[in-house]
Amino acid sequence: MRILFAALCAGLSLCAQTKTVFENLPALDFANDKLSLTMIPEGGAFAQLLLRDDAGKISPLWNPMRFAREAGQPQPKGGFHGHFVCVDGFGQVSSEETAAGFPMHGEAQSRPWQMLASNKNGKTLSATFEARLVLSQEVFTRTIHIVDGENIVWVESDLENLLPFDRPARWAEHATIGSPFLEAGKTVVDMPAERSRTRGYPKEPDGYRLIANRDFTWPMAPAKTGGTIDLRAAPLQAGTGGHTSSLLNRSRRLVFVTALHPGKRLLVGWVFRREDYPWVQNWESFPNNNALARGLEFGTQPFDLPTRETLQMSPVFDTPTYRILPAKSKLRTSFLMFYAQTPDGMEKIDDVRLEGGKLIVEDRKAGKTITLPASRSLQ
Repeated sequence: MRILFAALCAGLSLCAQTKTVFENLPALDFANDKLSLTMIPEGGAFAQLLLRDDAGKISPLWNPMRFAREAGQPQPKGGFHGHFVCVDGFGQVSSEETAAGFPMHGEAQSRPWQMLASNKNGKTLSATFEARLVLSQEVFTRTIHIVDGENIVWVESDLENLLPFDRPARWAEHATIGSPFLEAGKTVVDMPAERSRTRGYPKEPDGYRLIANRDFTWPMAPAKTGGTIDLRAAPLQAGTGGHTSSLLNRSRRLVFVTALHPGKRLLVGWVFRREDYPWVQNWESFPNNNALARGLEFGTQPFDLPTRETLQMSPVFDTPTYRILPAKSKLRTSFLMFYAQTPDGMEKIDDVRLEGGKLIVEDRKAGKTITLPASRSLQ
C-alpha cells in the first residue's frame, strides 16, 4: 500500500494539496476555496467532504470506520464507506460467484486505483484514476474536476469492456450519508421520484419497518404497523430500518437526490443524467447506537441484488434493470456532487437544475433558493 501511494503522489502537483491519512488509510485531499474532498485510492471511495468555512467540520458522508473506532471495535474491511462505486455488480453475489472469488458490490471498490494524470488548468483542478477489474475483464476510469469558487465536485467515468461480446452492466454510485449530519427526525431526503417499491428479503432484517414488495408513491411507504411512513426523515425510534427503490422522473434529462439538515443549514446533493442512472435505492440503517447511515444509491438497477436476480426481474416499471456494455466498447457516465450552506427556513428540495452556468436549488413552498456557480455541464 505504501508503494502504491508513493507512486500515486510522485511528482504530481495534486499531492501538494495534499496527501493525507484518513482513519489510518493513505488518502488524497482535493480542495479549492469552497470545499475539500478526501479520497481513498484503495477502492476510490469519497470518504469525507467538508466546507472550508464550516467551523464544525461536519462531513455528510458515512464513516463506518469512525463508528467502529468510537465503539472500540476493529476497523471494518473493504471499501464500503462514504461514496463508493459499485461496478460491475451491485449488491450480494451468488454462491457460485462467491466460490469464484467475486466480491460484493463489484471489483472497483476493492481494487487499487492508479492515478494516470493530474493538472491545474486555470481554475480547474483535475485528476484521472484507473482501476483494472481483473475478474470482470473491464477497466474503470474516473476523472474528478474541482473548480475554484464552486461548491461542486464534477465526476466523469468510463467502464470499458475488454471482451469481444456484448454484456449486461450493473453500475451504482453508493452515495451514503451518516451521522452526525444524518440525524433522526431532522435530516430529510428529496428526489423527483416517479414510482417506488419496497424491497423484499427471504428473511427480513431485524427492525424492518415496511411491508415488503409493495408499490407506493414516494415518500409515503406502507408500514407494517398500518398506514404509511414518510421516508424523507430517519425515524425517531432507533433500531429500525427499511429498503426501497424509486424510479426517477422520466420526463427529466437531469435528476437529483439530496439530503438536507435544516437545523445545521447544510445540504448535500447529487445531480446526474437519468439515462445513466434511472433508479435511486434508499437503504436505511438506523441502529440503537446512533451510528446512523443512509444510502442514496443511484444506479442502473432498483435493488442491490445478485446479477442473476437483477436480470430475471427486468423490466421493473417498464424500465430495464441493467445497461448493455457492447463488445470492446465503453459506457460513459457523469454526475456532480455538491455541498453548501442553506438559508434559514429551507426545509424541502423541490428542484435542482443546471441553468446558465448556475446550479439552482429551490424550496418552492418556503420561497427559498440557492444559486451556486457551475462552470461545467453534464453531457
